[in-house]
Amino acid sequence: MSKVQIYTTQICPYCHRAKALLRDKGVDYEEVDVMAIPGARDKMIDRTGRTSVPQIFVGDTHVGGCDDLYALESKGALDPLLAS
Repeated sequence: MSKVQIYTTQICPYCHRAKALLRDKGVDYEEVDVMAIPGARDKMIDRTGRTSVPQIFVGDTHVGGCDDLYALESKGALDPLLAS
């Protein structure tokens, strides 16, 4: 199973929603709180070109945000990506 990393903040409802989907699927993930970890937001922006959270990676694949994660799930593409 691919490593999942999610850039978040504790106050972001979309972050909570994305993490809930991953938890419901039994996926372990590394959470990077960009408000709590110095330099984490800058690293996220460097990796994604985006400033909003969540930003989700499955392995080396940048999934995008919460809506992108749910779109993959609705197309049946999330499970194969997670399994790769």
